[in-house]
Amino acid sequence: MNEPTKLPIGRNTALLSAALAANSATLQLAAAVATITFALVVEIEGLLGLGPAIVLGTGALAALPAGRAMDRFGRIPVLAVGFGLGVAGGLLTALGSATESPAALVPGLLGVGVAGGMALLARTAAGDMYPPARRARGIALVLFGAVFGAILGPAVFSPLLSGRDLDGDALAVPWIAAAGFMLVGLVLVLLVRPDPKRIAELISPAATVAGVAELRPVAAPLRELLQRPGVIPSLLAAVASFSVMVGVMTLTGYVVVEEHGHAGHTVFPIIGAHVFGMYALVLVVGDLIDRIGRTPSLAAGLAVMAVSVVSLLWITSVPATAVALFGLGLGWNLSFVAATAQLADCTAPHERGKLLGFNDLLSGLTGAGLALLGGYALTALGVTALALGGTALVLLPALWITRFGRRGSPAEAAPSTLE
Repeated sequence: MNEPTKLPIGRNTALLSAALAANSATLQLAAAVATITFALVVEIEGLLGLGPAIVLGTGALAALPAGRAMDRFGRIPVLAVGFGLGVAGGLLTALGSATESPAALVPGLLGVGVAGGMALLARTAAGDMYPPARRARGIALVLFGAVFGAILGPAVFSPLLSGRDLDGDALAVPWIAAAGFMLVGLVLVLLVRPDPKRIAELISPAATVAGVAELRPVAAPLRELLQRPGVIPSLLAAVASFSVMVGVMTLTGYVVVEEHGHAGHTVFPIIGAHVFGMYALVLVVGDLIDRIGRTPSLAAGLAVMAVSVVSLLWITSVPATAVALFGLGLGWNLSFVAATAQLADCTAPHERGKLLGFNDLLSGLTGAGLALLGGYALTALGVTALALGGTALVLLPALWITRFGRRGSPAEAAPSTLE
């Protein structure tokens, strides 16, 4: 096995982390104002959930082919294409907002969504560069960059909208800034060398038996991957945590502005608190997951999310909403990182992107459906429907994983035999 310390793992981790900071800032904007932007342009309030649904759905549909492409061509080329699409998407969304043109807005949101879905697969690269015993921490180190995105988002976007009416011209400005963030992310990703997939091959025990260049491994079919111990509980937790997290997050802007009557710029500190909860404690969470095991972390994260979502039934103030969204992000952090780590444990480098891409496909499509359905429920039935529905969607999987999740799961602390 090649010695990991001789490889630029720390440098690559820092670059990928910084790129995710840029992506995080952009996704904060999408979470905060995609609903408002879409409703403004199409002028159909009943479709207010369609804006974030477009972003989430396209990101989900891009995830599986992007994951397969990562397994074939490497992680960095795919991530670079994703950030490039993010630049184009931000600019088109700005144009659609300024001109109130759905013909520009919809492709722009499609680009933003695809970029977000592909950028999230950076955690595949993180899983490549660390052995199983430290994998959750490695994933956490890359995701930690999003903390800075949580700071950058409110710091940049909130002043751009403060004191302004939320018309098309006002909303175009932060979308242009978001395109700038994605351009920075593109540059950072292109500086990552060697490709993390190559690092995974170099630190694999198989590399001590035969030269990596001579290995031509064949990825297992997706059906076989799904039958491996530990995969189904991880997928269930990942889908539940991600879909509820993004569904609630994307509709919070409408709740705060339209339902509770707060100013438009107050959305950004709330979304910032949410993203901060998603990533601020990720290093602690990563160590915790490696210490207590994947399965307990899956259930615990979903339980924290349930408490946070149900609290939306009675809170109305901006600070209280920010606290609830922080808890939502923290619960997602715990369950989603644990799921990612376990899915990486269950796969070899040449098939890891496919399984994580499939995970993101399921998660994103479910999130898009929840955002669309939640938007309709919110306008028809109010916040109660959103809160109770979201709580059930994370609490029921948590109970199932607590009872059945350990059956057939791989040994939590044992090194992966697939590496």
